[in-house]
Amino acid sequence: MRRLIALAALGAIFMQSGLAPAGAEAPKRGGTLAFAVVAEPPNYDCHANTSFAFVHPVAPHYSTLLKFDGKNYPKIIGDLAKSWTVSPDGLTYTFKLHDNVKFHDGSALTSADVKASYERIANPPAGVVSVRKAWYADISAIETPDATTVVFKLKAPNASMLTSFASPFDCIYSAARLAQNPRYPETEVMGSGAFTFVKYEKGSYWEGKRFDGYFRKGLPHLDGYKAYFVKSNAVVPGMLGGQFDAEFRSRNPSERDQLLAKAKDQVVVKEGPWVGSLMIVFNTKRKPFDDIRVRQALHMAIDRWGGSGNLSKISILKPVGGFMRPGFEMALPESELVKLPGFAKDIEASRAKARQLLKEAGAENLTFKLFNRNVAEPYTPGGIYVIDQWRRIGVNVQHEQLETKLYQQGVLAGNFDVAIEFINDFTDDPTAQFSKLLTKKASPTGFSGHEDAKLDEMYERQRRALVSAERKKIVQEMDKYAITTAYSVPYLWYQRIIVMNKRIKNWDFSPSQYILQDLSEVWLDQ
Repeated sequence: MRRLIALAALGAIFMQSGLAPAGAEAPKRGGTLAFAVVAEPPNYDCHANTSFAFVHPVAPHYSTLLKFDGKNYPKIIGDLAKSWTVSPDGLTYTFKLHDNVKFHDGSALTSADVKASYERIANPPAGVVSVRKAWYADISAIETPDATTVVFKLKAPNASMLTSFASPFDCIYSAARLAQNPRYPETEVMGSGAFTFVKYEKGSYWEGKRFDGYFRKGLPHLDGYKAYFVKSNAVVPGMLGGQFDAEFRSRNPSERDQLLAKAKDQVVVKEGPWVGSLMIVFNTKRKPFDDIRVRQALHMAIDRWGGSGNLSKISILKPVGGFMRPGFEMALPESELVKLPGFAKDIEASRAKARQLLKEAGAENLTFKLFNRNVAEPYTPGGIYVIDQWRRIGVNVQHEQLETKLYQQGVLAGNFDVAIEFINDFTDDPTAQFSKLLTKKASPTGFSGHEDAKLDEMYERQRRALVSAERKKIVQEMDKYAITTAYSVPYLWYQRIIVMNKRIKNWDFSPSQYILQDLSEVWLDQ
């Protein structure tokens, strides 16, 4: 963070252009990118949405204050902001905006629009849904000294603040239109991004076309794009039939192999660890899951290392890690992970200890229901595998899978014994990743119901630690403590697998399905 503040204090300017670096392929202008999306957005409002089903069709219409550098993830660069500074105490963020930015209706985008948009996120008016309101609770004031300067004043330092400003869901809206109707973004698309809105045919497709007034000269390269809404099992046939060239969330290993077998000369595969994982939540308000011995026993019975090899052949479940993504700089290294309950590589020794713990707790013949979503990937294979693991220590488990709405109602109300949950956000950040590990008092998604305030205290300390080395130490301590107390435990992380037609150029792979989807620099080799 010190290095980041030092760079910002020098007034570092981060800019992107449509020019190709020396030695790179020269972009070609024209063409319409066609891609599949396996779900549809519930409405058009960025501030109210959380799903890739929203981001993939809608993000190209909007600009955000900051964004991620596709070539150097997780580096943050400017979008509307051409430069910024952070005060030494971490309480003041000053952004200088690009000049001559226009909304799609031709009106000028200024600091007033940035202010109005973030006020809507941090303090939504009646009837407006802002799912990230808590992320901006530290903002005490937003000032606009001139049309291209916006200043955020914080009540307390926040180590995740710049990352938050790069959220793909923080679309900048027109202050004038919000003043007339603060809910207009729910039903109207009007941004300043590289593409204007053409049409949304529900159940069929979403279409956008090039915005000739886009503030980054020479961009976008594409004439437009078309997002086709299809069932997941229609993606591979659609790609093989030429209906679309990609699906930007992920395919599973068998689909990847099928596409490579039938179209290996036409497609390219990009894959790596995903900022998404499954975890197992124990309802500590129900016996015997209030007993750490029972929780640890069930935790230790799971062969994650063997499961990684087996499940990765049939699902997107693969990397083994703690509560931070394996490979991320703050994640626990394997050498530390294997010392913790549930991650030892001698699974038979772990299961022997698990049986002993169940006996000590008087829970040798334990039976319960595993509460899960009825979603094929990755919830069903994840549930089947873990039930088999528990059977090996004499535990009998019934698999209860519900459709997502009923499932969410159940976990929020605490109507479950043990549940398979997920951790997934737009980037690697402990403030986001750890939010489901807290008490209910600290977080509505503290589904286990535990009352261990130590986790809340560690969470708050990492949020306020502006020195990266100090924050990493706290994060790793919290990861170890959470794994050991086992109110909720990590299961396996996702492996993101993108298969796309080779004619798609300059689309950057990242560990998240939410970011790098503005399509402003993507081009087609036609």
